[in-house]
Amino acid sequence: MNHAPTLNLQGRVALVTGAGRGIGAAIAQALAQAGALVVVNYLRNATAAAQVEAACQQGGGGWAYQADVTDAQAVHDMVQAVLGETGRLDVLVNNAFAPYEFNPEARRSFAELGWADMQSQLDGAVRSSFTVCQSVLPAMRTRGQGSIINISSDLVQRPGVPYHDYTTAKAALEGMSRNLAQELGPMGVRVNCVAPGLVYPTDASRSTPEAVKDWLIAQTPMRRLTQPQDVAGAVLFLASDLSAMVTGQVLVVDGGLVMR
Repeated sequence: MNHAPTLNLQGRVALVTGAGRGIGAAIAQALAQAGALVVVNYLRNATAAAQVEAACQQGGGGWAYQADVTDAQAVHDMVQAVLGETGRLDVLVNNAFAPYEFNPEARRSFAELGWADMQSQLDGAVRSSFTVCQSVLPAMRTRGQGSIINISSDLVQRPGVPYHDYTTAKAALEGMSRNLAQELGPMGVRVNCVAPGLVYPTDASRSTPEAVKDWLIAQTPMRRLTQPQDVAGAVLFLASDLSAMVTGQVLVVDGGLVMR
């Protein structure tokens, strides 16, 4: 008799990058509440990461681990430590990105950008995901299962504000994700993206002018901004067996601002 799929992640191990705050922290806690042991990757703020780790301990467990996800050796060491301790890695959430400020008044126009600005965002979104995926894939292939979830943005499909560097990097991440989904599907590994709208409150949206937030709310059928827990809910679905036949997709979480 086949059992109905559930959100239960009991016994599974998840790695969430950039999980010390904001969206990443919400994702880590949601996965832990569903029963997963969550590795809380962070770059600098050990105090914040320890708080997320403690919250995860109320569920399946938490383990704060410092590593720069653009550094291949640091990522390799982190993944090997996780595998050495747990023997498995079932879920990867690539949430880390280079610092950014969603403030139309402060953004640079295309003519004002230097390639260094583009490269910074490409490193933060694509290079980091590339590096972590390459490190975790051998373990996922060996087990013949796994779920990779990359955090993108609805700006790729509706660039209401032309944040050229940030949005271009997220578009590249979506392209990489679809190619990975095609290659890894036969091995039992799924790859999807979650594309939130403006998420508030986060460090990146803290300087977003009230007029811009009001404009977005007025354009959004659900009449509110996306919150970190909204993104976490979508990730939880894609991490679980409920999405066993979902791969190569971009799940937009923005209250209907983008419809396809």
